[in-house]
Amino acid sequence: MEFVANGKVILFLLFVSTSVLIVSPASPPRFHYINPHNFTTPASSSSSASASAVHRSRNNNNPSLSLVHRDAISGATYPSRRHQVVGLVARDNARVEHLEKRLVASTSPYLPEDLVSEVVPGVDDGSGEYFVRVGVGSPPTDQYLVVDSGSDVIWVQCRPCEQCYAQTDPLFDPAASSSFSGVSCGSAICRTLSGTGCGGGGDAGKCDYSVTYGDGSYTKGELALETLTLGGTAVQGVAIGCGHRNSGLFVGAAGLLGLGWGAMSLVGQLGGAAGGVFSYCLASRGAGGAGSLVLGRTEAVPVGAVWVPLVRNNQASSFYYVGLTGIGVGGERLPLQDGLFQLTEDGAGGVVMDTGTAVTRLPREAYAALRGAFDGAMGALPRSPAVSLLDTCYDLSGYASVRVPTVSFYFDQGAVLTLPARNLLVEVGGAVFCLAFAPSSSGISILGNIQQEGIQITVDSANGYVGFGPNTC
Repeated sequence: MEFVANGKVILFLLFVSTSVLIVSPASPPRFHYINPHNFTTPASSSSSASASAVHRSRNNNNPSLSLVHRDAISGATYPSRRHQVVGLVARDNARVEHLEKRLVASTSPYLPEDLVSEVVPGVDDGSGEYFVRVGVGSPPTDQYLVVDSGSDVIWVQCRPCEQCYAQTDPLFDPAASSSFSGVSCGSAICRTLSGTGCGGGGDAGKCDYSVTYGDGSYTKGELALETLTLGGTAVQGVAIGCGHRNSGLFVGAAGLLGLGWGAMSLVGQLGGAAGGVFSYCLASRGAGGAGSLVLGRTEAVPVGAVWVPLVRNNQASSFYYVGLTGIGVGGERLPLQDGLFQLTEDGAGGVVMDTGTAVTRLPREAYAALRGAFDGAMGALPRSPAVSLLDTCYDLSGYASVRVPTVSFYFDQGAVLTLPARNLLVEVGGAVFCLAFAPSSSGISILGNIQQEGIQITVDSANGYVGFGPNTC
């Protein structure tokens, strides 16, 4: 694997702060104060360290990639904000249902008899919510790819296409790329993906791949080495799937960019070149602009971040788990059972960070305690009917200012992340806001992208840590 630009990949884009992030080992604050009629107006960070970091970044001329929400490229229109939220929740339910089925299982995600003539890397988990613009091939053909922190395989739809869904950009044509090189069945890359190689033509035959997603979507085709251009930086020899048979609701994206913890993800393939580190910031919904994706230890590791240990689940090695020990509401830690968020030896439970899930899921006991404490601290504010699984909603149309209790995550080694108010409540229209948490049907917790929005998150898979802050986007 080579880097054409300066021997490294650095992808950087930073936008104006949209939330107040508090991350420290100290006691968290108790309340936020919000204007329900101006909820998405950008706010400045309360940290002086954040301000200096933003100044340095704006003077940086490194290549960049924007992270944009699916609605920004799909052209989707909704009759109302409520319809938009209901659609988001429906997609969320499908992904979470499959995630729970996969992560609860203590066995391999595929059986040996599944690996007969095709490379089947297991069942992945849906198309996600955020996209990046990537150049594929030489010369590069720009394509929108879904960013997924829970997937490993990188793929795009390819010509000739036996079956393809509609995408925003023209299909990638490998025949028009001078850097496209098919992978043989006997290659180490093919064996890495499947564990057994593949049949049909012997070792000299092409290496086929097949990925099936939880909603029934799939991609099938040929594994190849290709050049990807990331923010103006060309990266040669990336193993990608060239999909000739694809089906699903990928919202116009040409394919998927896997950022999981496995060897076939982009981070895994970059290896030492990126230092096993990437950083992302998901721009808050409704705030305008885009977020950022950064690859490489030099640029992705911020000064002043608070670091939390990652937890490895050998039964689901693509996913990033974190060691959560408790939750607080209004500055007070909830009285929850010890070990409620712990990952067990057989791979059950635990807390997964997932960019493809929107609403954070908690075990029923934890969610009931969170909802009760949050609602109690909201006082006499008028309640509103539930919106799908969002069952704690408030009609704030008659208020110019509202006091909202803080919600904090307590992690291993004493770190505390106190979420901004806009990471707690989702507006469903007419100044009606709902708590953006829900119960899970299993013991698994999923830290969703609404709770991650606006926060600079750095994943250091090489050293086994995830960092929060100090910057916002």
